[in-house]
Amino acid sequence: MLASFTDVTVAYGETEILKNVTANINAGDRIGLIGPNGAGKTTLLNTLVKRIRPEEGAVAHKADLSVGYLEQNSGLDASSTIIGEMRSVFRKALNARERMQQIAKKMEQAPDDTALQKEYAHAQNVFEAGGGYDFEVEIRKILNGMGFSDKAYETDIATLSGGEKTRLAIARLLLSDPELLILDEPTNHLDFKTLMWLEDYLNGYKGAVLIVSHDRYFLDKLAKKIWELDEGELTEYTGNYTQYKQLKAEYVSWQMKEYEKQSRQIAHMEDYVARNLARASTAKSAQSRVKQLSKLTRIRKPKTEAQTPSFSFTFSQRPVSDVLMVRDLDLTVGREQKVLARDVNIELKRGAKAAVIGDNGTGKSTLVKRLVAASREPEDGIVFGKNTLVGYYDQENKNMTPEKTVVQEVWDAFPSLLEYGARSMLGRVLITGEEVYKHIGDLSGGERAKVGLALLMCGGYNVLLLDEPTNHLDLPARESLEAALREYEGTLLFVSHDRYFINALAERIYEISDQRVRGFDGTFDEYRQVKEQEEQQEREQKDAPQTSGRKTQEMKNPRQRRAEEAKRRERISRLEKEIAAAEAREEELGRLIAENPADFELVGKCCAEMEELKERHEKLLEEWVALD
Repeated sequence: MLASFTDVTVAYGETEILKNVTANINAGDRIGLIGPNGAGKTTLLNTLVKRIRPEEGAVAHKADLSVGYLEQNSGLDASSTIIGEMRSVFRKALNARERMQQIAKKMEQAPDDTALQKEYAHAQNVFEAGGGYDFEVEIRKILNGMGFSDKAYETDIATLSGGEKTRLAIARLLLSDPELLILDEPTNHLDFKTLMWLEDYLNGYKGAVLIVSHDRYFLDKLAKKIWELDEGELTEYTGNYTQYKQLKAEYVSWQMKEYEKQSRQIAHMEDYVARNLARASTAKSAQSRVKQLSKLTRIRKPKTEAQTPSFSFTFSQRPVSDVLMVRDLDLTVGREQKVLARDVNIELKRGAKAAVIGDNGTGKSTLVKRLVAASREPEDGIVFGKNTLVGYYDQENKNMTPEKTVVQEVWDAFPSLLEYGARSMLGRVLITGEEVYKHIGDLSGGERAKVGLALLMCGGYNVLLLDEPTNHLDLPARESLEAALREYEGTLLFVSHDRYFINALAERIYEISDQRVRGFDGTFDEYRQVKEQEEQQEREQKDAPQTSGRKTQEMKNPRQRRAEEAKRRERISRLEKEIAAAEAREEELGRLIAENPADFELVGKCCAEMEELKERHEKLLEEWVALD
């Protein structure tokens, strides 16, 4: 066991945030921590890492447990660089290497000094234990995986965007390789490629992982347990997110039946006591029932699902069959008209549901905004069909006025609702009472999102263009929106990074990459299967000898074929000799290191040569496999 909670209670004033929490984290665990906003998830994490001391109960760690904690605030050193921040993980190894170099210079003057020899040996052990021979390769691998392959490693952290800082903080944590890795919303700001790389990496991670996330697809891929935190109480379910939903429904159903059964028994016993306690002939029997009631462990009524927004999107005007046609559109941005995509072609029929996906910065939001503008003022290459009424959700909610109150925002947009109608619509998204008089500029991200969606519900739109509609929504709200859009009979085109949401709704995927838009018929999972097949084919073509085109030419030119085949065999023979020589030299270097541990200058030279030799050996093998 790595860590445990035992009857942990944490309170702020008179409000209990965590109530008698008991749970264990074991080696290799993959735990998804979920719960509504404000349920205490961050408090639980801070209690786990002992930043918060519980009022009752205890948190225990395995001796010398190494913990890596990714917070929503990245905690990076703004004065450092990308490579500097990554190398800081290996500070002990770097210091040891520097010390080895200093001692080596002294040993040149005093080669027989045993004290220096021992100090060098100690520094070398520290260097090796800290991954000194491998850390530069590991840094490059993880930075590339986290999307920094095109970024200069000397870039100042202060110049990075918020999303880049999040990715860099994750990269640093992965490099530190802790026994317990705690990630608080790690999927924010990650594009699909980086997300899937991170999923694969964490699936192979040796330590335990505890993840707070609203990304249900991510939880399905990684989690083996779900911790649900609700009103301060923690319940553990075995399995991923989808399995948790099923298990919870079954558990609540069973618990409700047991509660109702016991309630009927209690009511019957209490009725018997009330009718018979005063009678002399039956008083003894009634008192027996009283004792039974006092000793009875009462089953608590199971909690029903927390109140969630009630989204619904309807319309009265039916559009034509061909709702949207985009033909040969060039997607550009900025004064310099930077091209994001060329020859964009999109076709949406009435009732279709499609998703736009792609890496950050490829032009997804730009495309949606261009379509919205064309729905209001016609543009060449974009045609909306007759009777289409387009509603737009802006992920930044810039179409709202910060100085207005919430109810004013809705009322001004739809005056026919009157104040009662506006308040009623806001109540459906759980903005009630005095909250309707809060100013838009004072709302949280989740509250602004709900107001934006309430405005869409008011409009009667038969076409919805949504840009990241699930941002800032907790899981219950996302699932409510997902259900409403599934029932929506209009036409839907949306941008999202929420793969679970995409998979549940989209029947067509438009991917923006490499300055073009490609369409895929099917769900997100089906799209991923196609992409994986294409990527596998690309890898096979890249790794395999490029012979297909040559074969056609060889058939026409037998002499050239024989000459090229002779060259291939000659190169294979030379490679085999070079590989054998490299292997022999590696064995010789290993023997020299083993036989001369005190000769630090020799050992240092041998290790350096060994690293160069291994790299060359790998390249020779790759070429030999390709030619053989």
